[in-house]
Amino acid sequence: MTIQLELDGGWFTVCEISRLTPGRGMAALLPDGRQVAVFLDRAGQAYAIDNRDPFTGAQVLSRGLVGSASGRVFVASPLLKQRFDLVTGGCLDDDSVSVRAYPVRCTVPAPV
Repeated sequence: MTIQLELDGGWFTVCEISRLTPGRGMAALLPDGRQVAVFLDRAGQAYAIDNRDPFTGAQVLSRGLVGSASGRVFVASPLLKQRFDLVTGGCLDDDSVSVRAYPVRCTVPAPV
């Protein structure tokens, strides 16, 4: 199975799902040079948000801790600990801040 992100109306393959560890993130480079943080929760659901922490400018969100609060799955930045909703990209600690969240799908590659 592969993880794909929706970018500009098309689907971009990021990696094999086997490369992800549940509860942890992985950074990936997008075709336009931006970085994305990809996560797999313990239930097997995949998520993707921008990797850039808007509070510090550092590309570190993929190294944050995954958790949940009030039914919302989030990643806590490893630097200042702000939490970002993995579905919407909204900051749970400051409503005026958000990161881009990407639609994600898992696909089975066609046999060759």
